[in-house]
Amino acid sequence: MTAAEGALPGLDADPAVPAHRGDPLAEQRAMTRSAAVVDRGNRGVIAVPGEDRLSWLHLLLTQHVSELPADTGTEALVLDLNGRVLHHMVVAHARETVYLDTEPGDVPELLDYLQKMVFWSKVEPRDATDELAVLSVVGPDTPDVLAAAGVAVPDRPHGVVALPDGALARRMAWPGADAVDLLVPRDARTAWWDRLTAAGARAAGTMAFEALRVEALRPRLHIDTDDRTIPHEVGWIGSAVHLTKGCYRGQETVARVANLGRPPRRLVLLHLDSGDERMPVPGDPVLRDGRAVGRVGTVALHHELGPVALALLKRSVPVDAELVAGAEDRAAPAAIDPASVPPEEGTPPPGRAAQMRGGLRG
Repeated sequence: MTAAEGALPGLDADPAVPAHRGDPLAEQRAMTRSAAVVDRGNRGVIAVPGEDRLSWLHLLLTQHVSELPADTGTEALVLDLNGRVLHHMVVAHARETVYLDTEPGDVPELLDYLQKMVFWSKVEPRDATDELAVLSVVGPDTPDVLAAAGVAVPDRPHGVVALPDGALARRMAWPGADAVDLLVPRDARTAWWDRLTAAGARAAGTMAFEALRVEALRPRLHIDTDDRTIPHEVGWIGSAVHLTKGCYRGQETVARVANLGRPPRRLVLLHLDSGDERMPVPGDPVLRDGRAVGRVGTVALHHELGPVALALLKRSVPVDAELVAGAEDRAAPAAIDPASVPPEEGTPPPGRAAQMRGGLRG
């Protein structure tokens, strides 16, 4: 099955790409034990060439990119004046161009903002979504698969390799072991898919990818965030925000929360006691004693953990609180995974003693 043939309908968040290729749990297992490839071609891509590309982006993004080496990647955000997250992007610097791939549908708004900020800088940001598509290979056998496909493997974390046909390979820290994103020519996406599956990658869909992302506690913009989310609440400090750089919109909030206080909410992993037919959906409330204490984000059926979800909860919610996730007929008992809770300053991280596989324990 290729990216263009036999595609099953995608998830609500990703309707343009296959949700699975016949067995989403087996696809997850392949991502943890061998290797699988997933079509993420619905992501948008912006290309920023030009002599001033790094110094210019450094003034706009939350990440320190003024000296980003060639053949290197990272993550970054664009914030509003109050420090709330507007855009998240994964970055690749190669061929004297910075590539920003972002959430489906976000390119028009982000590109409009970037173009308005050009002024006299020597940069030419453009929509490259029709030029490049994202394929992700995930699993411990990824280096072997890429070698068999004739693809050079980035030799360091966040490394980027420019490939001969205009494609890029970018090493990722998530959603699983040895993940590599390939930005391939969009008109060659099916040929690349066939090349990777012939090299040993199992064909997979977004359900498998998203389940491992949930396990890894990696948030996704618009699903695990709302219009009030600041970077500290969802773990983007460090990976997408550089605390010692300045000169970007929203910097004051970032510094104030980092230095003087704690964020009002935190992203956690919930274990759900629910059947497939009544899983909560993103945006549903999380309740404690009938009162809303947070919101549901990504919901997934994990091949080992069972039904799980990311949730943005008030910091005051105890780790052992009895919760309900979902609205009306989708409501399900929920419990916080203690290992997912960031430790408070001066306290050791909690263990996974209360981890529940396949649902809640009585």
